[in-house]
Amino acid sequence: MEYEVGVNESVTTAIVRAVSAVSGRQPKSMPPLTHVINPDALDALFDSRSNGEPRIGGRLSFIYNRCRVTVDNGEYLTILLLDDCPPVTDDRERDRTELQ
Repeated sequence: MEYEVGVNESVTTAIVRAVSAVSGRQPKSMPPLTHVINPDALDALFDSRSNGEPRIGGRLSFIYNRCRVTVDNGEYLTILLLDDCPPVTDDRERDRTELQ
C-alpha cells in the first residue's frame, strides 16, 4: 500500500492508520508503535528544521504489526504485509549479487 502523509498529519499517525488499513485491524487492537520505535524521534526526524525549512530526503524502514513500513521524506509511506515482502537483504549482498 502506498500512503501519502497528510499536510497536518504526523508521520506516526499516518503509519498507524496505514498499517491498520493493510492489516485489517483496528488501531487499538495493534501493539503500540512505541514497542518498535520512538514515535517522538520518528516525527522529529521528518519535521521541518528549527528555522522552518523542510528537510529534504531521508528514508527509514522498520517492521511493525507484521508489516514492513518504509517512510520516504516524511511524505510517503509504503506498507507491505510481511507475507508479501521479499526478504530483506544487506545492501552489500544485493550489490554483489547484481554484479554477478
